[in-house]
Amino acid sequence: MARPNGPLHLALCQMNATVGDIAGNERAICDAIERSRRAGAQLVLFPELALTGYPPEDLLLKEHFLRDARAALDRIAAGTEGIVALVGFPEREDDVYNALAVIADGAVQAVYRKVHLPNYGVFDEQRYFQSGTGPALIELGGHKLGLTICEDIWEPGPPASAEARAGATLLVNVSASPYHAGKGLERERMLAQRARDNLCAIAFCALVGGQDELVFDGHSLVLDHHGEVVARAAQFGEELLLATIDVEAAQTQRLRDARQRAPAREARATVPTLARLALPAPAAAADHVGGTVAPLLSPPAEVYAALVTGLRDYVRKNGFARVVLGLSGGIDSALVACIAADALDPDGVAVVVMPSPYSSAETQADARTLAGRLGVELLELPIEPAMRAYEQTLADAFAGTEPGLAEENVQARIRGNLVMALSNKFGWLVLATGNKSEMSVGYSTLYGDLAGGLAVIKDCPKTTVYELARWVNEAAGEERIPASIVERAPSAELRPDQRDEDSLPPYAVLDPILDAYVEDDLGREQLLLRGFDAAAVDRVIALVDRAEYKRRQAPPGIKVTSRAFGRDRRVPITNRYGG
Repeated sequence: MARPNGPLHLALCQMNATVGDIAGNERAICDAIERSRRAGAQLVLFPELALTGYPPEDLLLKEHFLRDARAALDRIAAGTEGIVALVGFPEREDDVYNALAVIADGAVQAVYRKVHLPNYGVFDEQRYFQSGTGPALIELGGHKLGLTICEDIWEPGPPASAEARAGATLLVNVSASPYHAGKGLERERMLAQRARDNLCAIAFCALVGGQDELVFDGHSLVLDHHGEVVARAAQFGEELLLATIDVEAAQTQRLRDARQRAPAREARATVPTLARLALPAPAAAADHVGGTVAPLLSPPAEVYAALVTGLRDYVRKNGFARVVLGLSGGIDSALVACIAADALDPDGVAVVVMPSPYSSAETQADARTLAGRLGVELLELPIEPAMRAYEQTLADAFAGTEPGLAEENVQARIRGNLVMALSNKFGWLVLATGNKSEMSVGYSTLYGDLAGGLAVIKDCPKTTVYELARWVNEAAGEERIPASIVERAPSAELRPDQRDEDSLPPYAVLDPILDAYVEDDLGREQLLLRGFDAAAVDRVIALVDRAEYKRRQAPPGIKVTSRAFGRDRRVPITNRYGG
């Protein structure tokens, strides 16, 4: 057996669970337990709801789903010897709990229930779960560990603080923490603060991968009681992170800090210990604390990796073999094509050039050049014959009117029809290429460019699209995206000499207003106080409010901002409150 109060050897399984694939997740967990044991770990952690994937949503309302999850957990436990495992699962008892199973010696030894159930943003946990009663410890050999699940440690007080005061020198947090730009560093700083506040080491094991609109970035961590990162898994990839912790160091520090002695006396009397377990001896003595520390990605690299992860998993987990998108020669479709080629390899991507009489030779040439550089399949389907057919069909109905928006949108709808026909014929997933700026103000065509199964950059403002396109070329050390695409003024090319700025404020003006109005929910007067032009503010607010019916009909898109349309921002379509 392990020496009491010696170093603790951990494994953190940063896994990509698939929602509803209980059998597949079970196999992955069993495999990781075995690999962790062979690597000499004494304790292996798995993410929040690792057994079912996160979020299971209304699957949690099915009794048979919950029974199947419990049966899988019992099978995992029966095969677990020589190591302790902590596995996230939905527990069905008097109610349903977001729970963490403590597995050792071939059985489930204890269950911790999540205390703080988030019900904001993308979270709906109070719809599905009952909250746990409070903090709890387990003892492993001579070590006291505090158990928490995701939101439990975001809260600055109990249960984490109570567990530390009751003697825990390691706080374990298993998590499914959805990504948005900058979230990983924000989370890491929060965990460092919790470690310092509680004089406690922290092991944070996170989910990774894409689930519908959500992406989980991984970024699992081990921090010492000073808040220093001693081990870190890479972002956006599966990994078994191994680390060694000197848990006695926190106890020594507490001897020199008398501030927690009074609250510790109370906590020791009220925080239960769910299980007392022996620890197996590690395979080898530790020669140093910590583990590998993966570097952090730059901001554009991080967002790009999130988009690649979200697209790859949406395609793979939903059983598609290939994707198709319209390639216009504009920057949005160019970026989506790059993301698709990186997510699926070029063989998994087809692009369609669909020129109209208003398509410039330059944009068409750029589209073909990009397709060649990416190595994806290129299809060419000119739409002028279909445009003439529509004109003839609508001639009597449109008689006596001037050509305008309806005729322009027919072009977008023809293109949407064509890519959907390819999807139906070959089973390809259609990727929509609209960005968040366009989605915000309704600068899109229902059943046209909004057609698709996944809107890859739906949550990327136009200014972010430009930033990512430039980063793609910088990271490659060459022009994957032709410079002319990045430098050209954006245009839908649905009429002669059209420019986006004919219909919208310049994106440098539009995006900051949208960020304040959509992300931060600021009202008109608050926007004016921040120096925005009154006419631009009024125009943008009106456009955003009026476009809600379009957004409700748009395909799902990958969340990369703090407030995405759909799961995050929910506004009624029928709504007379302006601003």
